[in-house]
Amino acid sequence: MSTTILVVDDEQRMRTLLKDFLVKKDYDVIEAKDGEEALDIFNEKKDLIKLILLDVMMPKLDGWSVLRQIRQSSSVPIIMLTARGEEQDELFGFELGADEYIAKPFSPKILVARVDAILKRSSSKQNKEVDYGGIEIDEEGRTVKLDGKLIEMSLREYELLKYLVDNVGIALSRDKILNNVWNYDYYGDSRTIDSHIKKIRHKLGKKGKYIKTMRGIGYKFEVK
Repeated sequence: MSTTILVVDDEQRMRTLLKDFLVKKDYDVIEAKDGEEALDIFNEKKDLIKLILLDVMMPKLDGWSVLRQIRQSSSVPIIMLTARGEEQDELFGFELGADEYIAKPFSPKILVARVDAILKRSSSKQNKEVDYGGIEIDEEGRTVKLDGKLIEMSLREYELLKYLVDNVGIALSRDKILNNVWNYDYYGDSRTIDSHIKKIRHKLGKKGKYIKTMRGIGYKFEVK
């Protein structure tokens, strides 16, 4: 069974380009020309769609609004596409729950490689569930529960938290986190880690204190 990807962009040329490259990799592609259509399609086929390529600047409803609404009910991997390469835009996208952020123009082959990597990570199953002081991580379902209650996390947030707990008690530098969680394919500012940590702490509530800031180094997960 093929994996279905939703491509959202107001430019027909861009949708066609992405579809052509994705179809060559045996992905099924559904297209949406604006944010409103994207939400309608996603709400109808959310069980089928495994990843979304989402343009930021679109008529009717922009990509930020679409991302925000989808994140209210789903942690499906989302890659943001934009003609703007501003750092603040990128940080804003990660704050809202984006998994990747790619500025136009980009190499379609590189984008497809990132799609492959994200889908591979999100579908990997290790059949293991571990409890860290009330934070339960299910590696098979790629879910996080807080005192038994499921909490929504983007793929990147999940992977960052998982990396921290896998290295419990160890101080991890920002560079090391980038290299292991972003898999060497991110060349932006390391402050994106701080942005993700802030959001994860918020979602973990009182247990967010388990993620400790190591001044001048990075972060450490420690249950005390």
